[in-house]
Amino acid sequence: MSQMFHLIRHAQASFGAADYDNLSDLGHRQSQALGAALKRQGVMPDAVFIGAQKRHRQTWGGIESALGTGLEPIVVPGWNEFDFGGLLEARYANCDDKPTGLHDDRKTHFRILRDTVIEWQRGEIDNPPESFATFTDRVREARAIVAASGAKTPLAVSSGGAIGRTIADVLDAPAEQMILLQLQVKNCAVARLVMAKGHTWLNGFNETPHIDGSNQDEMLTYS
Repeated sequence: MSQMFHLIRHAQASFGAADYDNLSDLGHRQSQALGAALKRQGVMPDAVFIGAQKRHRQTWGGIESALGTGLEPIVVPGWNEFDFGGLLEARYANCDDKPTGLHDDRKTHFRILRDTVIEWQRGEIDNPPESFATFTDRVREARAIVAASGAKTPLAVSSGGAIGRTIADVLDAPAEQMILLQLQVKNCAVARLVMAKGHTWLNGFNETPHIDGSNQDEMLTYS
């Protein structure tokens, strides 16, 4: 049996706020709009998985408000984002030049995110919150849990890093492609993966069925 796996990035979180792990007002609207769009497409999941972070559950709540599946999501911590804040602290632990504007300026944030992830992948950061190998293993295990569920149309809500790692893995791409993919993933974007007989194929990436010409200026966000 083949599975059409819909892997969704969370809606807009609260960038620059004390609690990033909480959807913004726009994020709640995005998740509801995505649920309505998936319903129009005829997507009806028969199993739902989420990471253990609040923004994952909130995003599923918005999607579910439109889909009305009645499904209780299965929490799989492997779908959690890596700890970028902890990575940054480890990277600059013995330095006096810790960058400013990281949590206020998006351009600075994403530039430093890219550079930090690449150093992490190369093993150049001492005492990170988790190793890149451990992160990779847990994301792979999360995908294996979805595959083992036997669901025909599983859906998962995750974060950009775990999604980027998954897509790079499926494409057998070099590790550094993870962050390049991650930085492209829009809020509430959908990746579609076909899983069958122990293999996985990419069927769609960074799709935004909830965005059209009338709402793009509001709905298109990346953080």
